[in-house]
Amino acid sequence: HSEVAASYIETQLLKARDQQQQQQQQQPQTSQPSHIQQQQQHQLQMQQLLLQRHAQEQQQQQHQQQQQQQQQQQKQQQQQHQQQQQQQQQQQKQQQQQHQ
Repeated sequence: HSEVAASYIETQLLKARDQQQQQQQQQPQTSQPSHIQQQQQHQLQMQQLLLQRHAQEQQQQQHQQQQQQQQQQQKQQQQQHQQQQQQQQQQQKQQQQQHQ
């Protein structure tokens, strides 16, 4: 799921860059007022920023999920270890009782 989102973000970033390059190439020929061009470029930059931020957030979420999974695994291992210890103690008690 996250890989799909990451590739989507990459394609969006590439599109935005292409648009910027095209605009820069067109600039000398077009008679558009410079403030309109600046606005368009500004919009593209904002798009890129938002996409980058979105990508970063997803990476952070993935990282958090991995950490949570690791913590859960550690808890499970600790619980198993405790259970094993308890079983061993019970067995020792039983053996002692049998000896008596």
